[in-house]
Amino acid sequence: MATIRKLRGRWQAQVRRRGMKPRAKSFDSKVEAEKWARDLETQVDRFGAAPDTKILESTTLGALLERYQREITPAKRGAVQEDQRIDVLRRHDLSHRTLIGLSQQDIAIFRDERLASVAPSTAVREMAILSHVLEVAIRDWGLPLARNVVKLVRRPVIRNERCRRLTGNEEQRLLEGCDGGQIPYLRTLVTVAIETGMRRGEILGLQWSDISHDRRVITLTMTKNGSGREVPLSPRAFDALNEWKSRSEVDQSSVFPMTPGALEQAWRRLLIRVGITGLRFHDLRHEGVSRLFERGLNVIEVSSISGHKELRMLKRYTHLSADDLVTRLS
Repeated sequence: MATIRKLRGRWQAQVRRRGMKPRAKSFDSKVEAEKWARDLETQVDRFGAAPDTKILESTTLGALLERYQREITPAKRGAVQEDQRIDVLRRHDLSHRTLIGLSQQDIAIFRDERLASVAPSTAVREMAILSHVLEVAIRDWGLPLARNVVKLVRRPVIRNERCRRLTGNEEQRLLEGCDGGQIPYLRTLVTVAIETGMRRGEILGLQWSDISHDRRVITLTMTKNGSGREVPLSPRAFDALNEWKSRSEVDQSSVFPMTPGALEQAWRRLLIRVGITGLRFHDLRHEGVSRLFERGLNVIEVSSISGHKELRMLKRYTHLSADDLVTRLS
């Protein structure tokens, strides 16, 4: 049992266990002293020794973030985005907290503060980074943290499921509007997005060598979820790609040689040109996946094409036309 006593106006906690050097520390309140003693005894019971917590007293969360950003982030596929998020975290007041003082309440306050200025999805991503930073520090860097406090805090609920689909003659207007722009392959790109339900990054990363003209299949070697897949091409998508290839440069390996930023600008100009509002490029993925269901494919078949590993996530992307479902039920 730990000994808690008041000494020279402060509360001192002392832990004695057989086979270990006695440890003592002073606190401003009795509650803090008791908590420190409990955590230390838990560490001893779990690992058979009391960790040296001095490093936790001198190491800040910002220092951990900086090391993680330098050593871990560059190896990730989403390194650019994570690097930007870590920069935001390192500028926050939370980064100045030492690891010995980092508490569950600190994370909860951070969460609530961020929710006042950013979307729940952003706060969730930032909390995920903080959590993984602490996990790496515990498992790989040997820091004697008793627990990952981020895991003890409730994460925000994301309620941003979109059900935007193409309605009326919007598809025709989009495709005709592509012909009025300066990008010769934009119509093909939009057609492929609608017909396959592929992600923006997958489409922009397409190489001509990824397309099998004999099999009429696109082979994606690496995708967002870390695995590859094959995407079958509808006659419409296959014909559009062949037509664009006949007009593209012979030595051009990339199917659509443009950056994500350039596509965003082209998409905004296209929507203005054709007078369509409230439509994001990613909504074409919703449209494409929903059409696969409406054509009669089952969940397993659609997931193999779309690349969704969790059926819960796949459900978010499928907003089926009630009229088409009525026809099928008939």
